[in-house]
Amino acid sequence: MQVHPLDAADPTPPFEQLRAQLAGRVAAGDLPAGTRLPTVRGVAAELGLAVNTVAKAYRALEADGVVVTEGRRGTFVASRPAGADAGTRAEAERAGAAYVAAARRAGLTLPEAVRLVEGGW
Repeated sequence: MQVHPLDAADPTPPFEQLRAQLAGRVAAGDLPAGTRLPTVRGVAAELGLAVNTVAKAYRALEADGVVVTEGRRGTFVASRPAGADAGTRAEAERAGAAYVAAARRAGLTLPEAVRLVEGGW
């Protein structure tokens, strides 16, 4: 499994770019359940990042249930029931639409609403 280079011009923090890249690849099926991820040190060396930056991305993925870490064995893409990704995405889309409606009713501007989402992220 190869990790794609990050965008140095993107204002998104590197750990979040890496987290989003890997989560997206899992959701798309590019990284099926059971796939072993490269070591934190390996990814850090490959991308020219600090080990702690990659570790932070892996911890976030584990907290989200995308991966599981099995001690010295490594980090693996978590198993999910069939259709879980599509259902979870649809649920998130419904929640997003509800949030947009609530933000508009509250009179928030788009930048204000985005800041609230970023703060919660």
